[in-house]
Amino acid sequence: MLIETLSTFPHMYDSVMGESMMKRAQEKGILEFRAHDLRYWTHDRHRTTDDDPYGGGAGLVMKCEPIFEAVEEILGPTEVGRQGGTGRSNRASSAANETAQWAVSPSEDCPSELECPAPPAAGESPQRRSKIVFLAPQGRTFDDGYAAELAAEDHLLFICGHYEGIDERVYTLADHVISLGDYVLTSGELASMVVIDAVVRKLPGVLGAQMGPIDESFTSGLLEYPQYTRPANFRGLEVPPVLLSGNHAAVARWRREQSLARTAESRPDLLAAFEAAGRLTKADRAFLDSRMQ
Repeated sequence: MLIETLSTFPHMYDSVMGESMMKRAQEKGILEFRAHDLRYWTHDRHRTTDDDPYGGGAGLVMKCEPIFEAVEEILGPTEVGRQGGTGRSNRASSAANETAQWAVSPSEDCPSELECPAPPAAGESPQRRSKIVFLAPQGRTFDDGYAAELAAEDHLLFICGHYEGIDERVYTLADHVISLGDYVLTSGELASMVVIDAVVRKLPGVLGAQMGPIDESFTSGLLEYPQYTRPANFRGLEVPPVLLSGNHAAVARWRREQSLARTAESRPDLLAAFEAAGRLTKADRAFLDSRMQ
């Protein structure tokens, strides 16, 4: 999978994409990542990416021109002609560094418009389907199922907002508009990192343990059961005896019941959806009923 980001602070991705699972995914060739600096597609001396909002008001709005030009350069001009549909042809930008990340800070490396190097040339990438992703409050709420949908794509380009927001005309490019929830972050870069992490860990071969993503919270429809490791007794806090019994059937049942109990207590909405989908067994129902007595 190729994941690219377009933002005004591309170096924010350096630590996240250069460590742990993200780094291993790139080393294995499962993930290719490029962080593009939106300032490369500006045309004034100060590399301006935002301006005052029409109609007045507080804050600054990100300009549409550099974003459209960047998408044309990264994916190809057919992107801009197509407004929010699917199945478009595209071109992916070439030339990445050793970590598959392309990010340059104009403030450090481009002291003036004339000295700033040109962005990387676009090159053909046949049969690669690309999807443009925005992070915004009006978007679809992100969850594990949405992460699985995005993980099935070939190429994702995240366009990250800042300041008061993005010129509304830019959303004509969107395939996905995602909201992380009812709160505000300082930048779209932070929100995109959450989505990218959730997506990449679902790619085949990324997680070390084959069963890892299967047993996690939300994947099964329930919250995950409690986990323990050595020592069996720490300062009087003991591991449940069933986990030390060697009885695999008993362990499986205990884990199921713990997932049910935890979901009922913390996320009754998930449990209701789980039951509505017909996924509660008779044993599950009996266990939940026993907790009510």
